[in-house]
Amino acid sequence: MRVVSLVPSLTEAIAVTLPGVLAGATDWCTHPAGLDAAAVPRIGGTKNPDVPAVVALRPDLVVANEEENRESDLAALSAAGVEVLVTEVRELPQAIRELDRVLRACGARSRPRWLDEAEAAWDGLAPPPRRLQAVIPIWRRPWMVLGRATFAGDLLARLGVDNLYAGHADRYPRVPHDELDAAEKDLVVLPDEPYRFTADDGPEAFRARSVLVSGRHLTWYGPSLREAPAVLRRALEGRIE
Repeated sequence: MRVVSLVPSLTEAIAVTLPGVLAGATDWCTHPAGLDAAAVPRIGGTKNPDVPAVVALRPDLVVANEEENRESDLAALSAAGVEVLVTEVRELPQAIRELDRVLRACGARSRPRWLDEAEAAWDGLAPPPRRLQAVIPIWRRPWMVLGRATFAGDLLARLGVDNLYAGHADRYPRVPHDELDAAEKDLVVLPDEPYRFTADDGPEAFRARSVLVSGRHLTWYGPSLREAPAVLRRALEGRIE
């Protein structure tokens, strides 16, 4: 198999499970560490892949995601005769199923151990001591937050953190800063991707308590799911009284 991945988390999943299968990946595919750009050529971003470059790699399959990649690019690849597998991930059980589907399509004969371990890690979570209300910004200038039906929102809910905007009509609504700051909440969760919130960029904008979390562990669905419950819980508990 020759597979081109347009999704960083799927790139990591394929590289870890099926070494040598990847024929191309995006500029944002940073894991696993040391992924050789010579062996796995980069073909642009998730939102602006170089379609002719992907076609020139002669992949047997391109893996994509309905949220991360543009429909027009996927349609162009299909029109060029490239098989495209598009995933949809809104919650953890769906992510587990989609990962299994992608890996089998890429040549895996069985579910990898890391995927079983990831599922067990989340299934084995102890109930949170109490539930917290939070806003979860994902961008600044303008401010955008997690809204309805998001994978990251589902992970946080499993850790006892409920998204204040989970009932919003949009999945990633733009919300004025004044509204976010005034909302009745227990904390603000600030991931380091897609916007790179840091100790000096984000917490100062809110009067409520803020916690900085790993965006890879909050938003990626792949091998990082194994340690994500522990990593995220430690980050949250570091500021929760």
